[in-house]
Amino acid sequence: MTSTEIPDIVVGRLPVYLRALSFLAATGQEITSSHELGEKLGISSAQIRKDLSHFGEFGKQGTGYRISHLQDQLRRILKVDHQWEVALIGVGVLGHAVARYGGFHDRGFRITLAFDNDPAKIGEKVGDTIIQDVAIMPDVLRQHDTKVAMIAVPAEVAQAVVEVCVKSGIKAILNYAPIHLLVPPDVHVQYTDPITHLQRMTYYL
Repeated sequence: MTSTEIPDIVVGRLPVYLRALSFLAATGQEITSSHELGEKLGISSAQIRKDLSHFGEFGKQGTGYRISHLQDQLRRILKVDHQWEVALIGVGVLGHAVARYGGFHDRGFRITLAFDNDPAKIGEKVGDTIIQDVAIMPDVLRQHDTKVAMIAVPAEVAQAVVEVCVKSGIKAILNYAPIHLLVPPDVHVQYTDPITHLQRMTYYL
């Protein structure tokens, strides 16, 4: 089965499994089971086994999964067995918080480029990165062969920013702007809008 044939909802659960395995490994545990993972994640053990079966056989019936092996395999499947260089576009309050977040580095990502259009910010250091002028972004992205970007700009300019990113070789975008983006079929976008998540939750209140 090719990557395009794997349901996106299955791919979306793999990082959740990887995170749970990391917590177990941190306690010194070496073996786990689909039943134990399911209890920790609120997902049925049958669903976990079915999800993993899309990619191969990783455990043995009666003995479960060796945590370190399953971690390695999930990192390989998700292509985070190496570090991806990420461009952050928009270094306002949210962008600053994202740049300073320390959880990217050990999960396969590192913010190596940051861009903004505010002259007062250009040249400042945020996290480990110097903020550059968005005007030179296309050349810099191509020079670094950057494939991943995080967009933290106002909604009204997000589409224009993304179009520049796509023309500059970006293939994966995490979008913080509260707007749906139009991109070519070979560019993948993930959306993270806290308002829509809050509104989804309040439906159940």
